[in-house]
Amino acid sequence: MKKTLLLGLAMVAASGMAQRTETLLREGWSFLRNPMTNADMTPEVVEVPHDWAIAGPFDKKWDLQVVRIEQNGEKEATEKSGRSGSLPWIGSGAYSRTFTIPEGFRGHAELQFDGAMSEPTVYVNDQLAGNWAYGYNAFRLDITSLVKPGENRLRVTLQNREESSRWYPGAGLYRPVRLVLTPTMHIDDWSLFARTVGIDKGQANVQVDLQVVSVQPESRYALSLVDAEGTEVAAVKPTLVGTEGRLHASLKVREPHLWSPESPYLYKLIARLMDGQGKIVDEMGTNVGIRTVRVSREGGFQLNGQTRKLKGVCLHHDLGPLGAAVNSAALIRQIKIMKDMGCDAIRTSHNMPSRWQMEICDSLGMMVMAESFDMWVYPKCKNGYARFFHEWADRDITNLVLSNRNHPSIVMWSIGNEIPEQWSEEGRQIAIRLQGLCHGLDPTRPVTQGMDRIDQAMNSGFAQVMEVPGMNYRLHRYQAAYDRLQHGFLLGSETASTVSSRSVYYFPVTPTDKGKHPDGQCSGYDVEWCSWSNLPDDDWRWQDDKPWVIGEFVWTGFDYLGEPTPYDEYWPSRSSYFGICDLAGLPKDRYYLYRSHWNTREHTIHLLPHWTWGKERRGQVTPVYCYTDYPTGELFVNGKSQGRITKNPAERLDRYRLRWNEVKYEPGELRVVVYDADGKQAGEQVLRTADKPAQLKLDVWTQHDGAFYLQADGDDLAFVTVSLTDKKGTLIPDADDQLIFEVTGNGRFEGVCNGDATSLESFKQPTMRLFKGQLVVVVRSTRQTGSLTLRVSDARRKLSKTVTLSVGNPANS
Repeated sequence: MKKTLLLGLAMVAASGMAQRTETLLREGWSFLRNPMTNADMTPEVVEVPHDWAIAGPFDKKWDLQVVRIEQNGEKEATEKSGRSGSLPWIGSGAYSRTFTIPEGFRGHAELQFDGAMSEPTVYVNDQLAGNWAYGYNAFRLDITSLVKPGENRLRVTLQNREESSRWYPGAGLYRPVRLVLTPTMHIDDWSLFARTVGIDKGQANVQVDLQVVSVQPESRYALSLVDAEGTEVAAVKPTLVGTEGRLHASLKVREPHLWSPESPYLYKLIARLMDGQGKIVDEMGTNVGIRTVRVSREGGFQLNGQTRKLKGVCLHHDLGPLGAAVNSAALIRQIKIMKDMGCDAIRTSHNMPSRWQMEICDSLGMMVMAESFDMWVYPKCKNGYARFFHEWADRDITNLVLSNRNHPSIVMWSIGNEIPEQWSEEGRQIAIRLQGLCHGLDPTRPVTQGMDRIDQAMNSGFAQVMEVPGMNYRLHRYQAAYDRLQHGFLLGSETASTVSSRSVYYFPVTPTDKGKHPDGQCSGYDVEWCSWSNLPDDDWRWQDDKPWVIGEFVWTGFDYLGEPTPYDEYWPSRSSYFGICDLAGLPKDRYYLYRSHWNTREHTIHLLPHWTWGKERRGQVTPVYCYTDYPTGELFVNGKSQGRITKNPAERLDRYRLRWNEVKYEPGELRVVVYDADGKQAGEQVLRTADKPAQLKLDVWTQHDGAFYLQADGDDLAFVTVSLTDKKGTLIPDADDQLIFEVTGNGRFEGVCNGDATSLESFKQPTMRLFKGQLVVVVRSTRQTGSLTLRVSDARRKLSKTVTLSVGNPANS
């Protein structure tokens, strides 16, 4: 064992040779909407990632669709005003900027796009560099022949068509763009592939492949695998590169630290390329997680040989008030919120993930089903991906796998979601081809897709050819599918689709699949679902009682823009109600229901509803629920017992919840005491009736473990939850005050969201109403060290509150 000194790039510089550089093209972009008609307008200066539509305004005219949603069982076409978010994402856009090529550069130049929405066409120095059809996928362009030393001009045009998406897709260069410069002889970035093929007797076998481009005589390569402390644990000494440049090596790692959601340990693999004189000409690295994945009749889903059930959620790609513009801090916040709930997996529904998202899942420990398509040949919407499928599908799968296969977090590929061709031989053949393509590029991961017409899929043989049969909903067909398919297991690839709004409650409490209300909200009691879906309790009966159900992916972890079921025809509803958390990232009551079932590390005790009601509810039946992992609880209203009850496995809503259905509201104190399986008191929670509004409360989240600190990189974010409370800190649950936000110092206002699916206020204006007493303000750091101050004001009540964060200096946080 030895300490590895990473001197490769220094040696390259010392030798005077070209070296690998990767530049994030973030600043200095000029952007113009609809450039053909707005050629005389002054372009806007923007930074990438950028979503041109998220600032709004909201308007039902944007992508107004008159359609029949077949997946929802609709028989007639109706007006769907908020289906794709009611934001101005349709149309064209053009981005341009310059970049510099060093004098004397004689190597390989490449542009890497992590995604561009959509149909990007790229020009370098006014010459066509290339294009891509799918807005969600990563792609690379070789621009070596188009660049020159000094200043070069890059231009990207995009086109978003109406009725091309079933949800809000975003618009523009919403993911990073990179310029990669290497020597002529170099390692192909996407060719470096490290995979664990076995772990036996305290030793891991890690196989490595890579491709050298433009091989020179007598060139050699070397590999070094280092642990998190920088200690080399395995290596390949300098070895001759063959004329074709295809390389394969095996690394033996003794007593490896295995990657898992509970222990996301990462190694670093460094590959070096040397010329005939032994000088390093190229060097690149990738994170490696040593772990194995297997799905079988005997073991179900196994990670590192241990059977476990996937506790997953589906996530759309938008980030609420940030839109589709990807941001690392926002992604970290999402993943940490889900992990605290006990979630251990996400499904990137229904499209390719971003590189940053996968890197975060690697480091934080979140397993991933990486999905690809929402449709194949048959269109779900008029101008969707079906226009491109025949020409582009194989290339898109190839890029998905090649660009992501080193991420240990990815445990499964998905080739489709609710594909209409499930019933046909054509669909069966496509499934065989795409699954085979995944296996050819990555033999280590299983392949699945979400099927919603399981009987048709079984009749056609479509389901039988899938390595992992994924079922979307259709709990009543689980047993029949298990009996017929003979895989020995099923995956709940999409489950629940329960609908709710944060802190909204209706009386009487009525479990229903037809829950619509005049205010366009859904019940926070978590008793409303759709005609084709169900409640969490229903899924858990199958997950817990049937060992052959290997896990689930709940629709969805967070609310997302667009698809406002069950209010597809209700204006101004413009975002979803399916989320366990709302669009601002604030947990709904349902979050604690999942936490009580999934989080085995910490206990959960959560009472609902709030206990602040008007005079009209006094003496009225106001059911009380407790979401807890404990089996028994006793409820008290102002000290008077409402009964001691225990969960009842025989009843649909009482197996996983404690419910007191006959409680009558009285202002004061609501208290629950919970007991463990031995009858011992284990904990309690108290809710109180709020007094008059008296103060604003600010709770700050940053990615830095709670520190009031942001990096001075111009990209770090703080999420500040603003709550209106009484003088004792009790939330005012019906408050809808208009607040104003001001940011001074080394930061700027980035956005705001209150989680109300019917709000038409802009995310990008520094004012918004509270929804049910709360909202979230997002602030961004600058690149200058110092501090930023956020001031929140409520003019109606003459209240204000400030919070200050250090920027660039954690010692001052």
